[in-house]
Amino acid sequence: MRQVDEEVQIGPGHLPGILAIPVVARGLVVFAHGGGSSRFSPRNATVAQALQESGLGTLLFDLLTERESSAVGNVFDIPLLASRLLEALAWVAGNDRISSLPIGFFGASTGAAAAIRAAADRPDRVAALVSRGGRPDLAADRLAEVRAPTLLIVGERDREVLRWNREAAEMLTCEKRVAIVPKATHLFEESGALQAVADLAGQWFRDHLTHGGRMP
Repeated sequence: MRQVDEEVQIGPGHLPGILAIPVVARGLVVFAHGGGSSRFSPRNATVAQALQESGLGTLLFDLLTERESSAVGNVFDIPLLASRLLEALAWVAGNDRISSLPIGFFGASTGAAAAIRAAADRPDRVAALVSRGGRPDLAADRLAEVRAPTLLIVGERDREVLRWNREAAEMLTCEKRVAIVPKATHLFEESGALQAVADLAGQWFRDHLTHGGRMP
């Protein structure tokens, strides 16, 4: 499917990002990396490509500046990471080509907690949320405020994270599901595991991002 790819800069900090939009897009998925990863995260890039092939636009961008990322504590500064997702929403709203598209968040690790917090802040704008091996427990105080349908994807062998996700799901009051990828560990490095994540996420976003928009 032909699409428009471009390098962009997000927010006051000019955070670098990669925007990929199919000519006919049914929605836009904004990625929230975790664990100090960047827009070049190979796992998120794999999922993003699969989403693009299914007709969804993607935005992968660095949630931290180069200087900020050198401080390990910032990886766990959930309010800071969430504020960058809110900046991304504002950037999308100011871009006429994509401002009308419904938005989903895809968060990994600590990025999932940031996505939950930002989704709670903007229930009017975030239409769906997917977490991959995420830490929703780090946003426990905001879980009950999330209105976007939420899918929590966890590896079967990622036992502690699975427990945290099940506990978080109990706190969510929106439409929710915990999806367990058989035999997968935290990074979903096992054969077929990351494809399973992409398939689950793609189906969730297609089910909940229903608007179609043609790119000029």
